[in-house]
Amino acid sequence: MLEALFILLLGLTPSLFSLWLLRQADARAQERFRLAVESVASRTLPPLRLDPEQQYVEGLGFIIGDLTCRYNARSSYVRCAVNPLGPCSGCTQYEPTEVE
Repeated sequence: MLEALFILLLGLTPSLFSLWLLRQADARAQERFRLAVESVASRTLPPLRLDPEQQYVEGLGFIIGDLTCRYNARSSYVRCAVNPLGPCSGCTQYEPTEVE
């Protein structure tokens, strides 16, 4: 009887050891995750600085340029097809869009 109990205990030892190691690793991972969340939560982000010509349009995001111009690209990278880099104020190609 004692031999059977010893064999059973010997057979369960690796799985019990593995379970113990798994719990230890899980506890370490949870602690590292908690520290990472606390670290990110304590940081303050610098204020968002927008270009004066940047505007937010629902469904498009931030775009640059004059929205009333017919040639506006409605993009955050290019102002328009005619004058992609230059300022919209004083553009000779400005054409207002027709409001429907």
